[in-house]
Amino acid sequence: MGLVEEYADPYIGGALGLHGEAMILEGFARKQFVMHGRNTRTFGDREWTYSEHDLDFIFERDGVAYGIEVKNTLGYMDYRELQIKIALCQEIGVRSVFAARMLPRTWINEIIGAGGFAVDPEVPVVSVDSSRSSEEGAGSPRVASGLSAGPRGWDDGTIRAMARGERVIS
Repeated sequence: MGLVEEYADPYIGGALGLHGEAMILEGFARKQFVMHGRNTRTFGDREWTYSEHDLDFIFERDGVAYGIEVKNTLGYMDYRELQIKIALCQEIGVRSVFAARMLPRTWINEIIGAGGFAVDPEVPVVSVDSSRSSEEGAGSPRVASGLSAGPRGWDDGTIRAMARGERVIS
């Protein structure tokens, strides 16, 4: 129980959050995504006005914008917050990306159903393969080639898969 209490400390949680954000920032920059905002709720001429919620980052590449929410904590994020962030992304015209250490499978399915991504930097990345026919298992999860676990997975695999338009799940 001591380890859980240690990681629940606000100072530790804050440090984990900053580390997660730094990992995301570096990974997207290395893959030449352009950052359009940090801690923002606007993109272009569109603004989220229904609450004070915002996104950690907005990146764009090849004409596709991504609203990034980083949750590098041991527990689940608040479900209502997840729903609000999905709605925020839809309202301002960006694809939602939840970089979270832990998300229930049903939440991941909800994110994917809304056209977004759910990724965990600590596990291998799996993509939904829509290139195969139904006999070959179209739509079934598969490990995307060349993806690795940990921070390098963000840099070398996850972000590259997103740039190719693959649906990334963990």
